[in-house]
Amino acid sequence: MPRTRYQSTLHGNRLSRLPAAALRAVIAGGYTRADLRSDVLAGIVVGVVALPLAMALAIAVGVAPQHGLYTAIVAGGLVALLGGSRMQVSGPTAAFIVILAPIYTRFGLAGLLMSGLLGGVLLVAMGLGRLGQFIEFIPHPVTTGFTAGIATVIATLQLKDFFGLHVTKMPERYFDKVAALWHARGTVSLVDLGIGCVTLAILLAVPRLTRRVPGALIALPIAALLAFAIERLVPGVTVSTLARRFHTTVGGRVYDGVPPLPPLPGLPWNAGGPEGQPFTLTFATLRELMPGAFAVAMLGGIESLLSAVVADGLSGTRHDPDAELLALGIGNIVTPFFGGIPATGAIARTATNIRSGARSPVAAVVHSATVLAAVAALASLIGTLPMAAMAALLLLVAWNISEVKHFGHILRVAPRSDAVVLLTCFGLTVAFDMVVAVSVGVVLAALLFMRRMAELTRVSLAGDGQGDPSAPAAHPDLPKGVAIYEIAGPLFFGAAQRATSGLGAISDRARVLIIRLDQVPVMDSTGLVALESALAQLRKLGCQAILCGLQRQPAELLARAMIVNAPGRLSISADLAGAVEVARDIVALPPTVTASREST
Repeated sequence: MPRTRYQSTLHGNRLSRLPAAALRAVIAGGYTRADLRSDVLAGIVVGVVALPLAMALAIAVGVAPQHGLYTAIVAGGLVALLGGSRMQVSGPTAAFIVILAPIYTRFGLAGLLMSGLLGGVLLVAMGLGRLGQFIEFIPHPVTTGFTAGIATVIATLQLKDFFGLHVTKMPERYFDKVAALWHARGTVSLVDLGIGCVTLAILLAVPRLTRRVPGALIALPIAALLAFAIERLVPGVTVSTLARRFHTTVGGRVYDGVPPLPPLPGLPWNAGGPEGQPFTLTFATLRELMPGAFAVAMLGGIESLLSAVVADGLSGTRHDPDAELLALGIGNIVTPFFGGIPATGAIARTATNIRSGARSPVAAVVHSATVLAAVAALASLIGTLPMAAMAALLLLVAWNISEVKHFGHILRVAPRSDAVVLLTCFGLTVAFDMVVAVSVGVVLAALLFMRRMAELTRVSLAGDGQGDPSAPAAHPDLPKGVAIYEIAGPLFFGAAQRATSGLGAISDRARVLIIRLDQVPVMDSTGLVALESALAQLRKLGCQAILCGLQRQPAELLARAMIVNAPGRLSISADLAGAVEVARDIVALPPTVTASREST
């Protein structure tokens, strides 16, 4: 898609004004009537796509479908206006299901909304603290592993409605969920299963025939018509639908399915606790909600910035990660006051937005307005959608985010350490949760990275220490009694001991040891201590050391440690040639003279 003039203004330049960085750039670059027309058309398309997804995702969490719609309406528009990505579309996403479902089970709707609010506060702090760039340091096997784990959990949760199973209460832990589903296998509804299969088949077939019409726009109405026909033709058969499953009381009136009302303001802590029990907001409760809020903030930030990166690749723009985090935080703070669950950037909806011709954040605002209009005008029709059809939609979503081929590709071609990180994150996400998986995955990946960095640091010896003239540190004019010990690579805590451990063993074969450091770009305190220890050991054994080729950072570190040029004890040379000349002068002196200099 060709870039417009305001799209190209960001290319190569980082946005810096917060909030509304993307919108400011659009206005500064010029926004025309043609741009508005493209945004309106794209926003309507994305709104149609988001409508069933928002409901299905809310249902998967355990709440009524309108809460997902409220998220798309409030957060979708607010994050777009305040964010740093031009094409990003925010709303409820599948990745949140594994985090939010246990929170809802334990704390009810009020606890769920409060988790989103607290997560929003953390995201605002991350944005103001300019932490957007640090998300890039989460390794790819970690994100792939927990995403595949999330997809597995989502798919498992949908089996209940897809097969029409009757499960009294779904447990919190994954393997307990699997056991509950297996015990309920005798309650399979062939009608629900048939509707789910038909819906899934249509969802898979439509993209092969045309990409102009969203598959859900065809599959879900057909599923509703099929359910209606079955109930009319087969006496005694009742299909589970949104209207039969969910009932909401607003102002003393009970609404079946989705209320035909806009998001109404209210205090999130008054929304009710688990199973209709009162929710008491105390410091102890907030403390118990913090792990979930942290998970919301971390996953929301990661997924939103990944989605923004995808948007940049598709549209040729560049986003401001800090502005995006700030906007996402504000959106998640405001949305709970209108009954919305946590939101983040949605990759599939963002891609649909761009492919539909979006040119600015206005398209995402139109998407929110489209969802709002559908709620007001089509609430009664939305209530006829079968639960099995919604489950089929989420099964397809789970398959799409799992990236099975990519998962297998990493296992086949990536280093073994990356495969270990991938499988660890996948297993921990399924068995526990995303927070545990990311925490362990990042630490494990960091440890493996440090091991690889340590392996990059190598040493070589030339001269009287070993008679190998082909060694990298060999020198054709090296005097007798002089050896060159070369260290190449970062001298940090993972490699310092191994790099310096061989220095002491050389002293009995050489009077002078040139330690070549021109290929050591950095040195940390552990490397400094190891080098100091090696130099002290060389002095004790009567071998004088010459450091040569120090780069800037190691030179500054040694100077602060008072490791300086000291004749008779330690010499520092700018290059190898100078170090060899100094060594030639030292070995030319009688050993007694050298020893007397060392004693002084």
